[in-house]
Amino acid sequence: MQAAAVLTLTGTVFAGAPARPAITPSLRPTPASLDRQNAQAHRQRFSYLETGAQVRRFVELGYLVPIRGNADYTVKEGIQYAYARPAVKTFLERFSRRFHEVCGEQLVVTSLTRPLAQRLRNSSPRSVHPTGMALDIRLPWSRACRGWVEGVLYSLEAEGLVEANREHHPPHYHVAVFPDPYLEYVARVERGAAPPEDQIRPAVTPYRVQRGDTLWRIAHRHGISVDKIKAVNAMGTDRIRPGQVLDIPAN
Repeated sequence: MQAAAVLTLTGTVFAGAPARPAITPSLRPTPASLDRQNAQAHRQRFSYLETGAQVRRFVELGYLVPIRGNADYTVKEGIQYAYARPAVKTFLERFSRRFHEVCGEQLVVTSLTRPLAQRLRNSSPRSVHPTGMALDIRLPWSRACRGWVEGVLYSLEAEGLVEANREHHPPHYHVAVFPDPYLEYVARVERGAAPPEDQIRPAVTPYRVQRGDTLWRIAHRHGISVDKIKAVNAMGTDRIRPGQVLDIPAN
């Protein structure tokens, strides 16, 4: 566990929480999603930083690291606290490298650590941005690229490595990285004991599209959401065709 987890300053520190709650992957923001994000923050014993001075203190101590951008990603101009937990930086560099290859553009980070004193009007009071374990990513223009992004985030969420939401005001993906599980996963990838992020495949059942099918009908028949089907199959559109084989995730 990182040393950052035990420093309190005047922020709140929480006791441990269960390591792996039951997860029903979805990119929709829900109270259950916030529960999982906060449970991980509590388990890591992360402080919810209240002021900019606390953020700067955590940077000085190395508990938060600078996020400056590189050839694969850029940080939106005007972000006041372009810092995050080291595991978030690892996630960002790995994810953006593949994003750049697949989408042909830089990934854009729109938010990182945000102290409680500067909470946005439309953000949840239970946001984990004050802990430094979350980042926001701008939605790409390309439907195919969005399909790829959502497929990867869905799979990572199904593995208990992140909690991801697609937000609409403004359009972006909110990603809370679960530091210990994610870094343990990266170590397995580097040993060749786990597939890279965009090769993770959740448990699925193949389904061949029949004439007259729609995504809504298929989703309703299997008791899941259209968004889940689209994410697992990296679909940027609702269009399907007879004979097409879809991977249907478990409910």
